[in-house]
Amino acid sequence: MAQPAEKVYYRFVVLFFNCLLTFGSYFCFDIPSVLQDQFQGNLTCPNATVINGTVDCVEGLGMSPQQYNLLYAIYAWTNAVVVIFAGFLIDKLGNRFGVFLFSFLCVLGSSLFALGSHFKGTPYLLPLMLTGRLLFGSGNGSLTIVQNRITAFWFKGKELALAFGLTLAFSRLGSVLNFFFTQRFEENYGMQWTLWGGAILCVLSFISAIVVSILDKVGMRQLGLDGITQDESRKVRIQDVRLLSLRYWLLVLTIMFFYNGIFPFIADASKFIQDKYNDYSPKEAAYIAGAVYDSSLVLSASVGILIDFVGLRGVFALACAILTLPVFGLLAFTSVPPLVSTIWLGVTYSFAAASMWPSIPLVVPQASLGTAMGLATSVQMIGIGVSNLVVGQILGTKSSETKIPFWRWQRMLIFMLANTVCCIITSVLLNIVDHRQNGTLNKTTKKSAQAASDSDTQPLNQEEEEDENEDDGAVSSRSIN
Repeated sequence: MAQPAEKVYYRFVVLFFNCLLTFGSYFCFDIPSVLQDQFQGNLTCPNATVINGTVDCVEGLGMSPQQYNLLYAIYAWTNAVVVIFAGFLIDKLGNRFGVFLFSFLCVLGSSLFALGSHFKGTPYLLPLMLTGRLLFGSGNGSLTIVQNRITAFWFKGKELALAFGLTLAFSRLGSVLNFFFTQRFEENYGMQWTLWGGAILCVLSFISAIVVSILDKVGMRQLGLDGITQDESRKVRIQDVRLLSLRYWLLVLTIMFFYNGIFPFIADASKFIQDKYNDYSPKEAAYIAGAVYDSSLVLSASVGILIDFVGLRGVFALACAILTLPVFGLLAFTSVPPLVSTIWLGVTYSFAAASMWPSIPLVVPQASLGTAMGLATSVQMIGIGVSNLVVGQILGTKSSETKIPFWRWQRMLIFMLANTVCCIITSVLLNIVDHRQNGTLNKTTKKSAQAASDSDTQPLNQEEEEDENEDDGAVSSRSIN
């Protein structure tokens, strides 16, 4: 009789709570984007007047565009450093260590960020909020690695992209709810309660972390894999990074350049829409900027099923990069309504996320997956951090109580275009290298599933292959059930 952990429903119960791990942190991540006017508004508005139905002064925290973008840059830079060690530690110490530590850091960081808002108009405001984002970044990026590692363990082959798609959909649900409700909540209860509300959602995700760690432990024990997995983890060495393939590094660069054009744009999209198009209120601009996540939420699961069925992950990665080019061109050089561009960007983002990240388990061994995910996230965050700093310099250092000149916005969008062009170049090279190395990424359906199984049984140290093949094969076959 099959044990509960071998049944399909058990894996999807694990997946459900695993999806909730990052719901709260994804909600918190873009709260500054939704409340950009409040973050960059004046400290006081004693003589505010209403002109054409809008107030000529927004009371807020008084940050400049450069300081505001620094909130995102420090998150990215922290991620870039921490996730390298986090991935290795997760491989060595296991998933349960990771979910507790990193979900707690998300709670601590979001709480400190909310606390900083109570020091408005003092020298302590920016240091407190930056420290909060630093701790939050330390937890959230690393928590995503644990989440992906758990997903890749319980779902293999033709189910992998679907599982990753569902995970992304739940995470993006947090982002979507943020863009829909945060502005309204802030109008009724104020910024401080809004930021504390985000911290409370991180607490709920921490509870999910406790549940998923228990399910993961019980399931692995029932399958008889707990001891085997620990033995595999003890063999992982930091020197194994040198054995990661060229295909892996090209995939990492492709991910980095693609995301360089997504997150820095979303961080400033709300103000960009208000500055360029004039007719949108802050709430409407937030809804339009959030359409990127709306599209991703709707499409992620179905796109995952499609890619699982079709395969061709490398081809999809290249197509996403090419089809993203017109988005920034439309925003920079035409008067096409911004909703068209944000929905378009959300569609290409959905396909990119469902094809790029699930490709990593296909090109690295299971035992080193946490390390590989950590390095990939680190490189991604280095790119995003640099992009945030560049965008902050392009948009200027003065307080943005008035409109930022449109030529500055055009320069920012041209910078996004340049990153997308680099993404096209690296994805072309990725497909060439993959074709020369048995075409794992572009295999379809059954062949793709077999490639995933092969990746689990392939040790990092090729000299150990004969001794480990039999045991690894048993692990792979039992963990798929």
